[in-house]
Amino acid sequence: MSTEPTQLSATAAAPIAVLGDRSLFPTLQWPVHANFAAVSPPSLPVQQAMVEQVCDVARRGSFSFGDWIAQRHVLRADLAALLGCEPADLALVQSTTAGIAAVALAIDWRPKDKILCFLGEFPANVTPWQQVALRFGAVCQLMPLPAPQQEVGPWLEKVEVELRKGVRILAISAVQFQTGWHAPLAELAELCHRHGAEICVDAVQSLGAVPIDVKQLQIDYLSCGSHKWLMGPEGAGVLYLSSERRPQLHRTQAGWLSHEEPVGFLLQGPGLLRYDRPIRDRSDWLEGGNLAAASCAGLGAAVGLLRSLDPKLLWQHIQKWHDLLEPALQDLGFGSLRHPQERHRSGILAVQPPAGVSVVALHRALAARGMLTSIPDGNLRFSPHWPSPLEETAQLAAAVREAVAEVRASPALS
Repeated sequence: MSTEPTQLSATAAAPIAVLGDRSLFPTLQWPVHANFAAVSPPSLPVQQAMVEQVCDVARRGSFSFGDWIAQRHVLRADLAALLGCEPADLALVQSTTAGIAAVALAIDWRPKDKILCFLGEFPANVTPWQQVALRFGAVCQLMPLPAPQQEVGPWLEKVEVELRKGVRILAISAVQFQTGWHAPLAELAELCHRHGAEICVDAVQSLGAVPIDVKQLQIDYLSCGSHKWLMGPEGAGVLYLSSERRPQLHRTQAGWLSHEEPVGFLLQGPGLLRYDRPIRDRSDWLEGGNLAAASCAGLGAAVGLLRSLDPKLLWQHIQKWHDLLEPALQDLGFGSLRHPQERHRSGILAVQPPAGVSVVALHRALAARGMLTSIPDGNLRFSPHWPSPLEETAQLAAAVREAVAEVRASPALS
């Protein structure tokens, strides 16, 4: 039983994803599921992988441990292929928040170090930084994001002004959860490094739908949970630590599985229990103890489906879905927050309802018609993925038209 990387062979019968095909979601009850930016329903392969892991442990008990440790090595390699990095750069984590918190606690903070965060961010990429600022005497500053359809040049100039004053780390989401705005990560990373700062990216609203290459973008740290665009289960995620930054991080969260050859004392006879084995140089030292093995198995199946798709074709499919729905909504008086430039678009189409129409009532009226959407921060958000048929946009547009009429006809709703 080893924690060193091994390779499991893929089966020839591995399922593949087909754009616009919901057949791998046979129990999904919503006629239109446009809410992958919230929680992705697990596909049949994901469900089967999780059941297989639990049943395997039920059959073999602890004897199954080594095989599921090996599965994590394969999972890291598949995630590395999505991110454009090496498997050694990745650690498996419980969630986006857990990964960001791990980075925040591993940094060697100095009093008055400045952390630059942004108003409008999901709290997963703000709260951990606020907490370490309180603990270590750092300063967490919040500055505004640009308007979702604004040209980013003037905003980047304002960011650079703050970086010139001295910033230890800049924390931002690759894609904003409430608007779908895709941040200019390459420009931000370049500015950070020019002025001696680091960049930490929350990728939970991008990885799996928006192509991202951490090496090319020169990202220092990136964290992403499994249950949105990666289409895995809750309780799993991935953390990227760049090889350049990794050596300077404190190993305060290391545990028994963080050592080199951590399990030999359990299997190879007496006299091998030691506490001085070195902590691994790979990012997976952060996996200090047992992970949720079933969630890792489910994430492995989900990533396998994603890797069966051409990322460019997946991106085009999602954007075509948006292209079909957006004008229909605008004709009904909705204001689109989608950026005019493709590089700032994402898997999210966010719109603001017509004047006098309650977004909460509208959301409920759509759900009553079998249309699953979400309303973060008061915007109506549509988020399709590879299983979403293009044809469903017409059905969705018709349901929105009916829902708007229903809300307007009832003073109590609007």
